[in-house]
Amino acid sequence: MPAVKDMSIPRAAPAVREIYAGLRERILTGGLMPGMSISEVQFSEQLGVSRTPVREVFRRLADEGFLKILPQVGTFVAPIQLRAVYDSQFVRETLECRTVVLACRHVDTRVADDLNDFLTLQKRAIRDNDLGRFFDADDRMHTYLIGLAGYPAIWELIQGVKAQLDRVRYLSLESGDWLHRIFDQHERIIARVIEGKPDEAESAMREHLQAVFLTIERLAQNRPELFEGTVGN
Repeated sequence: MPAVKDMSIPRAAPAVREIYAGLRERILTGGLMPGMSISEVQFSEQLGVSRTPVREVFRRLADEGFLKILPQVGTFVAPIQLRAVYDSQFVRETLECRTVVLACRHVDTRVADDLNDFLTLQKRAIRDNDLGRFFDADDRMHTYLIGLAGYPAIWELIQGVKAQLDRVRYLSLESGDWLHRIFDQHERIIARVIEGKPDEAESAMREHLQAVFLTIERLAQNRPELFEGTVGN
């Protein structure tokens, strides 16, 4: 019996990882919105797997605040946890406002070209109305700035706490006007870094990161069902 159990783990593990990553991504990016009902049975049939790995993924996502499992009722996409958003925003603002100051000390021609390339990628994504590409270029720009400061591992720390925050960010990018506004903020940050103006770069970064609060206020007023908790920290 122990031998059979050991043999089953490698076969099941890839399915669990793939199902987890795919479902988490759909919730994170708004493909599955808060309140939507999802079914173990339907997912199992769609993916052609048993219910065991799907059940494991559902439990893991519930532990992470992405799903709500109500016994005898069903499983639903969880609302965005505002407390988690405010906590992760505090962590991100504290760390990135410090690292952007340090990044200003390490700019040369190559770095300036790299930073401007990120802006070019974002501009093309806006032109093509490709939210996924914009979001990816956005994260790559922030990652680069943190690495430029000399603390690349900080981005991994930020990634570990900002999942609920990213759900808000994806929703904000559905507005074309908001997309352009975020891009304008990125341009100001990059310009101040390239110019070697740490105080102004920090101010521009803080303004940029705090823009999420305006998004929350707007969404909470128009679509309160998306959130759980109280607006304001």
